[in-house]
Amino acid sequence: WTAAAADVAEAVADVGPRGRMRLHHALTALDATTLVATPTGAMDFLARLHLEFLLDPLDLGLEHVVLTGEIASKRTIGHLAAEFGCRVTEVLSSPFSGGALAFRTAEDAPLTPLVDGLLTPASLTKDAPADPAAPLAELVLTPFAHSTLGDAVLRTGYVVRPDGPEPPAPAHTVGDHVLVRGVWVSLPRIEKALSKIDGVTGWELGVHRQGTLDAAALTVSFGRASLIGNPMWKSRIEQAVRALTPITITVEVGQDVLETPVPGIVNDRRGHHLGRDRALVT
Repeated sequence: WTAAAADVAEAVADVGPRGRMRLHHALTALDATTLVATPTGAMDFLARLHLEFLLDPLDLGLEHVVLTGEIASKRTIGHLAAEFGCRVTEVLSSPFSGGALAFRTAEDAPLTPLVDGLLTPASLTKDAPADPAAPLAELVLTPFAHSTLGDAVLRTGYVVRPDGPEPPAPAHTVGDHVLVRGVWVSLPRIEKALSKIDGVTGWELGVHRQGTLDAAALTVSFGRASLIGNPMWKSRIEQAVRALTPITITVEVGQDVLETPVPGIVNDRRGHHLGRDRALVT
């Protein structure tokens, strides 16, 4: 059992091609019937089975695929169900604890909360129930059963477009954290880290979903031309970013001098993140 657990741990720790091969080995060695993955991770695994390993996904014998940790692209659930020949369930996980909050089994189905009254749509700007006519609402947690947090309203950062009594699955995020490859990347932590590096006057966090996986790049602007081509300064930024998050964020340097400092921005080409300031989201 120890050896089997080690194989599984190695398989899920590496998201590269070798990691997918280890994952396939672990699934077959353990005769597993359930795969838990992010939506993009499952889609990338499927693509590699077809294009690199030349294997039939049906041969894995999976009975259930559980997706969690990301906002899935359209038709992901149905596509995975058809390819693996199994049930696919999307689970909404808490950004605070990672525990399951709700689930759905079809793309057009609403979320089914695991506990009634715990997950509710709220206004983006105040701790009050969302206006039924409002186009957007934020999912919040109301841990009424908690001994010390019973009256608290915990904002998840997940944004939905209400269209019925049950909340739909999130389509967007909002606030000071951006969801990338199953990890909430803290924008204030990026700001704090870059503020300690002399010469940095601006930055842009770009996120896109090219192919099956998300990718993130941090473009940094300097206030002095001498720093733009300085490899030591770029290396300092790469080390600072590496200490902030387990996901890979590529560091790029803007080629134009930015003399006047400006706030950092997010350029989410996936269309997921609506902005940091909830009051400005329409």
